[in-house]
Amino acid sequence: MPSLKEVHTKIQGVKKTAQITKAMNMVASAKLRGAQEKMEAFRPYTAKFNEAMSNLSGGANTTNFPLMEVREIHTVELVVVTSDRGLCGSFNSNIVRMVEKKIAAYEAEGKTVSLVCVGKKGFQPLRKTGKVRKQFLDIMGSFQMFNAREIATDVANNFLAGNADKVEIVYGEFKSVAIQQPVLKHFLPVQPVVEEEAPEKKISGEYIYEPSTEEIMDVLQPLYLNVMVYAAMLEVGASEHAARMTAMDNATNACKEIVDNLTIVYNKARQAAITAELMDIVGGAEALK
Repeated sequence: MPSLKEVHTKIQGVKKTAQITKAMNMVASAKLRGAQEKMEAFRPYTAKFNEAMSNLSGGANTTNFPLMEVREIHTVELVVVTSDRGLCGSFNSNIVRMVEKKIAAYEAEGKTVSLVCVGKKGFQPLRKTGKVRKQFLDIMGSFQMFNAREIATDVANNFLAGNADKVEIVYGEFKSVAIQQPVLKHFLPVQPVVEEEAPEKKISGEYIYEPSTEEIMDVLQPLYLNVMVYAAMLEVGASEHAARMTAMDNATNACKEIVDNLTIVYNKARQAAITAELMDIVGGAEALK
């Protein structure tokens, strides 16, 4: 049985750890509110942008737009968006696991895969694959639209250069504070957005655009890519704080359980020490008789 001093030291150490995890839980909770508000405020903009792209691209001639060029797929690029910081449970590892499965599936089909990593926690395990073409690190803590524009421009230029025939984006989608799921979405070539509205609810007719549809599409396509990347980064930002809040709450509860168990061990050790001292006293008294 460990000594009283050893158990007491362990209890004090676990209590200090619990204070740290509780503080991190409170910080993550405060940051989550801001990140969630930004994400929810941007979702209607994303939905409206998709609606505009649907109206424009539905009847457009895709041969006029290089970003809509559909090719035979030989090379695939995956844009992986994760956080820069850890201590958020299995959030980042779930995204990495999905990417590894997609790499294995594409390579089984004979396709070549390259990666663009946004965030350290995705880059660190995936760089071992040797497939990382480019990485964007230390931006997820305070990213802006220009960061998304830089990423989208790099990926689009790589696609236009013929180095990738298909691009997909993988990130953690915020469902709720308790649920953050990794998702994979098509990125390039830009596809006409398919509306799921029932046929009887659709309104017949065409929109008339000024200037022409082609001119508008030339401007909107790069913006559409920027919006997709920025929306993914917002989702990951909110999901990261929610996952960290949950992980730190679980860690705090685990510390409390450990302290309770160690307290029982401490009491048993103290009782054993008292019993040993009493036995020594009684033995000494019997010896004097």
